[in-house]
Amino acid sequence: METLTNSTNPKIKQIRALRQRKQRDTTGLFVVEGIRHVGEAAEASDAAEADWLAYLCYCPDLLTSDFAREIIQKQEKRGLPCYAVSEATFETLAEKDNPQGILAVARQRHLQLNELTPDRFSWGVALVAPQDPGNIGAILRTIDAVGASGLLLLNSSVDPYHPSAVRASMGSLFWYPVVTATFDEFTQWVKRHGYHVYGTSARGSVPASQVPRYTRPAVLLMGSEREGLSEEQRAACETLIRLPMNGRVTSLNLAVATGIMLYEMLGILEG
Repeated sequence: METLTNSTNPKIKQIRALRQRKQRDTTGLFVVEGIRHVGEAAEASDAAEADWLAYLCYCPDLLTSDFAREIIQKQEKRGLPCYAVSEATFETLAEKDNPQGILAVARQRHLQLNELTPDRFSWGVALVAPQDPGNIGAILRTIDAVGASGLLLLNSSVDPYHPSAVRASMGSLFWYPVVTATFDEFTQWVKRHGYHVYGTSARGSVPASQVPRYTRPAVLLMGSEREGLSEEQRAACETLIRLPMNGRVTSLNLAVATGIMLYEMLGILEG
C-alpha cells in the first residue's frame, strides 16, 4: 500500500484542519487518537451503536501493538479506508508526544432529547453551561464506570468532540448518548417522562450522605462551573443536595463533584 508522505494530501490536510472547532462543526468529523480510543470507536461501530469511523491513518514504523494491527486488519476487511502514513508526517498529525501510531477520523453523532426515554436513559447527568471539554470527557468516563445512561449538555457551547473531551472520555464517548438541549427543553422532557431531578447546590437542604434513596428515572443536575444552579434551575429539582466543604475551598471541580454524586446515587438507586 502506498504510504502518504505529502503534507498537501487531502486526508492529511483534513486531519490537521480538524484541530479547529470550525472545521469539526462544518464537516461533522473529529479526530480520535491512540490505540484505546480508536479501538473503542471501532468496537462501537462493529456493535452497530453508530457508524463512527470515516477512515483510519496509521504509521507502520510507530505501531508496536498487535492489538492496533488487528484493528487495522479488521477495519480493512470491513471496507473502511485505512491509510499508511510516514513517521515524519504522522508526528505532525498527532497532538500527543510519543504517538502510538494510529488515529481515526470519526463522524459526530447528534441525538435529540426527544429520542431519549426512561427505557433507554434510566439515569444520567445533566450539566448546565459547562465550559471545560476535559470535564465532559471525565464525566462520561465516570458515567461508564457507574453504569449510568448518558450525558445531557444544557445551554451549552462546549464541544464534546474537542480533543480534550475525546481523550478524557477514554472511549466512553462512543457508547453513551451525549445530547445538547436548552434548559427549557430539558424541563419539558423531564415532566413528560416523569424524571426525578436531583440537583447539587451550596444551598442544598440535604447533605449527600443523608439522602435516603434515589428513584429512577433519575437525572443528576449539575450547575455551571462558575455560577452553580440558578433560582429557576433549583426550582426544577425534586431534591437539592449539598456536598460537605470542610476546608478553605468553596467548591469542587465539576468532574470531581459529579463523580462523587454518581457514586452516592449508585449505592441507593431504586427502580
